[in-house]
Amino acid sequence: MRTAESQVYADPELAKIAWLSSQNSAQVYHSLMHHINAASLRSCFEKLDGQKAIGVDKISKEIYGSNLKSNIEDLLTRMKRMAYRPGIIRQVLIPKEGKPGATRPLGISNFEDKIVQKRVQEILDSIYEPIFSERSYGFRPRRGCHDAIKALKDYLYEEEVETVIDVDLANFFGTIDHQILMEMLKIKIKDTKFLRYISRMCKAGVLAEGELIVSEEGVAQGSCCSPALSNVVAHYVIDMWIEDTVKPLTTGKIEMFRYADDLIICCRYERDAIKVKTALAKRLAKYKLKLNEDKTKLVSFSKNKSRQGIKQEKFDFLGFTFYLGRSRAGRVIPKLKTNGKRFRSKLKRVNEWARSNRNKWPLRQLWKTFCAKIRGHVQYYGVSFNTEMVSKFVHAAKCIMFKWLNRRSQRTSMDWEKFDRFRLKFPLPEVKVYHKLF
Repeated sequence: MRTAESQVYADPELAKIAWLSSQNSAQVYHSLMHHINAASLRSCFEKLDGQKAIGVDKISKEIYGSNLKSNIEDLLTRMKRMAYRPGIIRQVLIPKEGKPGATRPLGISNFEDKIVQKRVQEILDSIYEPIFSERSYGFRPRRGCHDAIKALKDYLYEEEVETVIDVDLANFFGTIDHQILMEMLKIKIKDTKFLRYISRMCKAGVLAEGELIVSEEGVAQGSCCSPALSNVVAHYVIDMWIEDTVKPLTTGKIEMFRYADDLIICCRYERDAIKVKTALAKRLAKYKLKLNEDKTKLVSFSKNKSRQGIKQEKFDFLGFTFYLGRSRAGRVIPKLKTNGKRFRSKLKRVNEWARSNRNKWPLRQLWKTFCAKIRGHVQYYGVSFNTEMVSKFVHAAKCIMFKWLNRRSQRTSMDWEKFDRFRLKFPLPEVKVYHKLF
């Protein structure tokens, strides 16, 4: 458990809540609605990105902000009378990384609802952040993907692990039962009005392909407070269960690493891993969640066996493939590289973008946007051991761009010599280690 001193809250009231939670993990809160006031809602308004997609009411941040004081006062009046009801959520489907043709639903709320969601998220974070597991990394302040990756790498390096459980949760966000979620929130939150508004957010309804769907399960991905709500469920269902129930009953040491619904469990012994995998499926079913049995697998990942010449397996986590390799001194150590499916999927997206945008902008603006896209990839995947894969990606993306630049007209506009001179003047992002794992 982390202390409140490690938290930084601009709002002193939220800092006080976080401090209380850090001092007493069983602390309950009977009054929270007074933290939703004109000042806090205006603050949330300022924090929201005005460039994001708009909801079904077509009201943008600019439109809402043109009469901000009156709109906030009206919203507060309705909330005090319990007359505020979140609007319908507009659903859009976005491609899944590394899974060509597959999509995942993204919920887009009305702007006013986003303001309320943002404040609810801040309150929930102040309550639960100090008691969340140190091995949980998703959607938490000052914690990100690379923190989870480094922590997992460090554990695999320092501890002897025989088997890794690569867990795949089937549609985790979409199968969270609302009643179970509310019962979990009631453990620490006793403010009935605050809980009723969370319940209303969950039951707002989703507009998908012209059809309104109201369900008793699922939290909309894209909502400001859905990450906080999903973390609460995962905390009680998975994190606390592993810490309080599983660890005392296993023969060897085990540890979990979770980023939202991406979960890896490292087990000292294979026999423990088999038992944990079976028990996990039953644990999830108890809370109406489901383990994807086809994709959840036991991975042999033993340094000792690798030293004996027994080939070990690989597993994926947050876009990287973890495997056992050799250090310069010849020691067996965990390494990682860009996941192959992600690598190919991202190159395909580069190709589609270059093909569809090659004639939309002047060359320099087109190249500037292309470099920005490449920079995002380089900075995310630029970790220890992975510079070769990143260099391959940049080279392949460069060749794709060269091909489509020569299709801006019917005649060849640029040969490699001219292209190289252009790249020297406007260089691509540097390939280097942005995140050191050792």
